Parts: sequence; C-alpha cells; structure tokens
Amino acid sequence: MNTHYDIVIIGGGMVGASLAAALLPIAKELDLQIAVVESMPVPTDDLSHYQPSYDARATALSYGTRKLYEQIDVWQAIAAHASPIQRIHVSDKGHFGATRLNAEEEHVPALGYVVENHWLGRALLHHIQTHPNADQLRYFCPAEVVSVTPVEKGMQLSIQRGSETLKVSADLVVMADGGRSDLREKLGISYQQVVYQQHAVVANISPDRPHQEIAYERFTDTGPLALLPLQDQQDMARCGLVWTVPDAELDSVMALDDAAFIARVQERFGYRAGRFIHVGERFSYPLKLVLADEQVRPGLAVLGNAAHALHPIAGQGFNLALRGVVELAQFIIDARRGGVSVGDAEMLQAYHQSRVADQQRTIGLSDKTMKLFSNHNPMLALGRDLGLQLMDICPPVKTLFARGAMGLDVPAPRLK
Repeated sequence: MNTHYDIVIIGGGMVGASLAAALLPIAKELDLQIAVVESMPVPTDDLSHYQPSYDARATALSYGTRKLYEQIDVWQAIAAHASPIQRIHVSDKGHFGATRLNAEEEHVPALGYVVENHWLGRALLHHIQTHPNADQLRYFCPAEVVSVTPVEKGMQLSIQRGSETLKVSADLVVMADGGRSDLREKLGISYQQVVYQQHAVVANISPDRPHQEIAYERFTDTGPLALLPLQDQQDMARCGLVWTVPDAELDSVMALDDAAFIARVQERFGYRAGRFIHVGERFSYPLKLVLADEQVRPGLAVLGNAAHALHPIAGQGFNLALRGVVELAQFIIDARRGGVSVGDAEMLQAYHQSRVADQQRTIGLSDKTMKLFSNHNPMLALGRDLGLQLMDICPPVKTLFARGAMGLDVPAPRLK
C-alpha cells in the first residue's frame, strides 16, 4: 500500500469531494497521488440513480456555482435532481419593503438551484469513481484521521480504519472535515466566533399549490425565514424551510406537533406561497459566524466550514466554499507544473491572499444583513424598506444585487 501521497483530503463530503473532482482531470498528467479520508461508509448501490426522500436536506447553489461545476464537468449529473430558482422574492414582514428578482430579466437560465445534499454527494462520488484517472485517487473509508503532525517535508497522518492504525505522509493535507473539526482544535488553529443567539429550524414543507420555482426570503421581527423550491415528492409540491428562531423559543418550536408547527410557520411567513399542508421531520442547529485565524500553514490548507461558517441568511456558505475549492485546485496545478511542492508555504499563502477579499465581502454581507434586518429601530426599518423598494424599481441596482446573489460579482476562479 502507498504510504505517501501528494495530497490527503480529510473529509469526503461535498467540499472534499469537489476538490478531488477538480483535481482528477489533471492528476495523471501531473502524477498527483491523492487520498481522501472519510468517516462515513461509501454507498454500495448504483450511484447514478437516486430516489429522493421527503425529508432530504438541501443546499442552495448559486448560478456562479453551477458555472464552477461545469468546469469540473459534473454539473450535468448534479442537474438531474436540481430545482432551478427562477424568481426570488425578498420581503420585510409588517413593512412595505419588498424586491423581486427574475432570471429572465437577468438573462440567465436560473438565479440559482436547490440540490439535495445526498444527491450532490452521490453525483460527485460517482464522477470520481468513474473518472478515467480514478486510479490516481485512493479512498480510506470509513476511517478517521487521529492526528496530523508536521514533519520536515509535509505532514504525517495517523489514520484509524476499524482496528487498524495506518501511518501515511503527505506534501499537503487539506482539512475539509466541517465546522466541528476536532483536528482544527488539535492543531491549535484558533478562530473568531460571533454567536447570534439564534437557531435555524430546518424542515421540508408542502404548500397546497406548485412552488413555481420561486425562492422566498422573508424577514420577520424574530428572524429571517427562507423557503426554497425542491423537486415534488409523493405527488406534493415540496419546499425547503430554513426558519431562524431565537434560542429562547427553540424548545417550544421544536415541541410543536405538525399541525401547530405548520400554523406557526404560516403565521410567520404568510400566504404568498399558498397554504401549508404537510411538514416533514424537523432539525435544528445553532447559528454563528466562525472564521479560522489560520487557513493555511506549510503543508496544510483548511476549506469549507472548517475555515468559515456563515449565517444562512443569504445562502452563500457553500458557494463561498466552492470558490475556495476551485481556487486551491488551480494553485495546486500551477505549483505542480512549476516544479513547486503542493505543500509549499509561499504558494499556500498566495492562495489564501487570493481568497481574503471574497471571504470578507461574503461574510460581511451575511453578518450585516442579519443585523440590519434584526434591528427594530423604526428609522432603520424605514431605511431598509426604502432600500428594498428602490432596488425593486431600479434595474441597475437590482442587477447589482442579483449578481451578488448569483455569485457573479467576484472574479470566478478558473481551472486551466
């Protein structure tokens, strides 16, 4: 068994698998040996087929993210179970402010897409397993990285696979193991954190009419509520609900039976999408802004939620992560072509500097929007409603806002 790899990716979820998929096309030409360590077992059924469940969790992908996945040559597979967002309706409950975005007016096929996480993961894994260069990549799965230790050239990893402990080395370790990364703590990577004292309550909910591919962002006095179009299931329209509730109200909301929960959502959201008639299983998670103080070290890069976690208010967390994935892939490719180690500190620092502006802009927008629409000051409320109305009647301003929502207001990383 190979004990040394050019790159070891810790975490085979959507971020880690996307990096592997981005590197595979060039892996044989550059003789890149890649390993992925994933704690969950790999599915054994036919990954090209998928039967969604009513309660499947989903992620909003911007139009810019579609363009990135087209570069990786995996978008066509993802699109098989992607629900396009043709229109976005933003409103402020109890106030006059509202704005509407339309894909046709912005001259794009869709403003974004909603994809079930399980399908996105399967599509990426199928792409990796069936790629002509698949022999350049090895999966350790299910397995867990116990430790990562800097050595003279790169990193030494201890991997636990069942009762077996494996020792491997790598020029570059990429941590893509999520926001609760134990390794981040073990490596002494500190982070800045803003706790919003809110939880997101997540569920799939059915209105009594087709969703018409409209996404809603509804700001209320207790927090924003988003409704995202999903593929129909069980002969019912289906939408993904992300409802922000104050910590103090979480237990009472989660304890509601289905009828009471639907009634509460209806009261909070209104009837723009119709009358809600069915809801699935509910989940919740605390909302906070997290930003790692270090995202690169010699031989180490941190991606996705392990590097930055955002409030879901603008649905930009994964889209920001994928831009980082594609950017890092290109830096790795350029380094290899130039005879530079893929774990080179100077190269990794240059990669990080290339990401700073996008991260600051996206994180700042998420944080400021949440705080703006959570403020009950009457003058501030009037100002934000006037802003929403101005945006709705001023096409240039609306296009600027739409390009931000689609992830097109920052230079898109390109794989060359």
